[in-house]
Amino acid sequence: MEAAAGVVVPAGGSGSASSRIERNNAVLKDPSWFGQFRNGSNPWMARYVYALIFLSANLLAWAARDYGHSALTEMERLKVCDGKSDCLGVEGVLRVSLGCFVFFILMFLLTLGTSKLQDPRDAWHSGWWSAKIAIWVGVTLLAFLLPSTMVRIYGEIAHFGAGVFLLIQLVSVISFITWINDRCLSEKNAERCHIHVMVVATGSYVISLVGIIMMYIWYTPDPSCLLNIFFITWSLVLLQLMTSVSLHPKINAGFLAPGLMGLYVVFLCWCAIRSEPAGEICNRKAEASKRTDWLTIISFVIGLLAIVIATFSTGIDSQCFQKSETQGSGENEEDEVPYGYGFFHFVFATGAMYFAMLLIGWNTHHAIKKWTIDVGWTSAWVRIVNEWLAVCVYVWMLVAPIILKSRRAGGSPPV
Repeated sequence: MEAAAGVVVPAGGSGSASSRIERNNAVLKDPSWFGQFRNGSNPWMARYVYALIFLSANLLAWAARDYGHSALTEMERLKVCDGKSDCLGVEGVLRVSLGCFVFFILMFLLTLGTSKLQDPRDAWHSGWWSAKIAIWVGVTLLAFLLPSTMVRIYGEIAHFGAGVFLLIQLVSVISFITWINDRCLSEKNAERCHIHVMVVATGSYVISLVGIIMMYIWYTPDPSCLLNIFFITWSLVLLQLMTSVSLHPKINAGFLAPGLMGLYVVFLCWCAIRSEPAGEICNRKAEASKRTDWLTIISFVIGLLAIVIATFSTGIDSQCFQKSETQGSGENEEDEVPYGYGFFHFVFATGAMYFAMLLIGWNTHHAIKKWTIDVGWTSAWVRIVNEWLAVCVYVWMLVAPIILKSRRAGGSPPV
């Protein structure tokens, strides 16, 4: 192990691939940040560098939207903007997003199918940072030279790409929740985790119900707020539905998973209502947030970091969407890549479209106020549909095995 930790990789020769594998194995067994960065280029360090590039793109898009108007007026001379009051901000976001998308889609194409650490594409994924940063800067600058029509077309396509990102994130979250539930209910851990499961499940239901009550207080100040009343009440109904299905005798999935899903559903409902534009009588908090104060800035920064964290965590969760061909092979596991590189870059590519949609409120034709993120009726409905879809996916994951098993047996599905 000491030799592996201190190995020097030669520039060429047959030993370079095996040396890289030994070094990567040493890094993978060292969970500390210092150990990962001390050993130079490796897949774990690469994750943080790509996340930093993605965060830089987010900040650049925000700066172009809120503070780049004077600089972006030069684009009018190139006749790449229509000259409308909100055109420069929206197009600035879309152009930065386009550059980020092109960079990560190129990385996706160049690393797709990488499975072994000795593959030259592993070295490209985990190193060559000067070249890759130059490519990212280059494609971003090139995006600012494209005509306005092409950028607007990209903006329409980005709606679909952002939806794909939300779907991937949704499946990842649900898979993580069901994985925790299955681990806790397994024969090995059931007795040991019994108390923990009860505490976490009870706490999840209590927090969900408190959240629903607080949303009634904050966002339904008047009986005429029928839409918000519907959103909140329907979230409560969905929570009851998930619990009932999970506790059905033929499924018997317990309280933990629906409790955690309840937290996720209530959170999505809250995000949806918060996305309603300021000035609505049913969203007094949005009205209060019209002033740019320190709380508004902190909320914006947290929202921006949440985008990066969500993209980062979803990108390394490729196990939810693909099966490892060498799982359980034993002797071949050490030279396997720690996560799917192609899937990782694909998530970041769709994440580039997603942050563009959040910064322009999913609408390429209306202005966004400074220090705001994911605001507008389109944003609100996207969140609500995402909430309903999450419940549908979770319920289907519970009932699908029983339905498919019944069909294979030749009987009718259970009621």
